[in-house]
Parts: sequence; C-alpha cells; structure tokens
Amino acid sequence: MSDPPASLRAEQVAQTRAALVAAGRRLFGEKGFRATSVEDLAREARVTTGALYHHFPNKTALFEAVFLQAHMDLMTASTKAARGASDGIDELARGFEAFLDGVLQPDMQRILIVDGPAVLGLARYTELDEQYAHAAIVHALTAAAQAGTITVEDPETATRLLLGALTRGAMLIANAADPVQTRHAVAKSMRALLSSFTP
Repeated sequence: MSDPPASLRAEQVAQTRAALVAAGRRLFGEKGFRATSVEDLAREARVTTGALYHHFPNKTALFEAVFLQAHMDLMTASTKAARGASDGIDELARGFEAFLDGVLQPDMQRILIVDGPAVLGLARYTELDEQYAHAAIVHALTAAAQAGTITVEDPETATRLLLGALTRGAMLIANAADPVQTRHAVAKSMRALLSSFTP
C-alpha cells in the first residue's frame, strides 16, 4: 500500500497540530499550566503522547502556541472594536478596552496574564506580547500624529510604555477582588494616558 499523497499528509499534520493547540487552550485555560500533564493534553486531543512530541518538543512549546493563538484572538477583537472610532485616540482606547474585556474571561486571564510570564519567562513573554500589538499601536499613533490629533515625538517608545501599562492593568484585573470594577478603572486610566498625547 502506497503512502498517502503529500497534500493529505500535510492536512493530517495540520489537523493534529490544531487538535493539540485546541486541547491546550481548553486545559491550560481551565486547570493552568502546572496542573496539566502531557498525558492530559494528548488524551484531550485524542492523540498519543508520541504525536504530541512530534509536533512540540515539550509542554512549554505547546503552551507558547496556545499563548500566541489567545493573543491573536484578543488582537482580532481589539481591531474589530476600534472600527468606527472618531479619531486615533478613540481607536486605541477602544482596542485597549476590548483587550481588557478579554482579560475578564478566566481562561484568557490564566493563559495570558497568570501563566504567560511564569511559563515563558519575562523576555520571551514580552517579545510575544509585543509581536503583533506593537506594530499596530505604532501605526495608530503615527497616523494620529500625521493627522494632527496627537503630538508624539517617539511612537516606538510611547508604544512600549502603553503596552507596559496595559499589561500591568491586565495583571491588576487578574488579581482584583472585583475584576469588572478594576477593568473599568484601568480602561479609564488608559484613556487618560492616551489623552495626554493630545496637543
């Protein structure tokens, strides 16, 4: 019997990887990284542990893939929320608020805010955290500056500071007795920070 065609093999590989990431998203989101074993992940994805190790060298590598997917989901929600904004500041504020809303979801909170820095280490966490959001925020700040709505001399530095404030705000929400109230307080402070760029 001959081997399946390359396109079918590639599809099977992609499906197995997607099943593992989906299993990681569920289990890391529900139980956390430390309480989830490789065997749990393989069972949830309905594959062998050997198949898991074929796609990911270790549990941390699978967590990183899950972290990136969760991050991309929040970026998509932020982009959608920013549509129809009145200006560049409103666009960024709406995007930030959508991110903060995402952080209210327990699974997102656990993956992105609680386990993310601990599992990935601060340097890798920051690198992945900035991977997609950084360019989008720099673009929005630059466009708003060119339109004359804001004054910002160094969009790169301003973006890193805004992302730092947003990440710390998300950590405040994750550790708050009243996460919803804290989310509103953080969103208000982020709007105030953004407003400081207006001429």
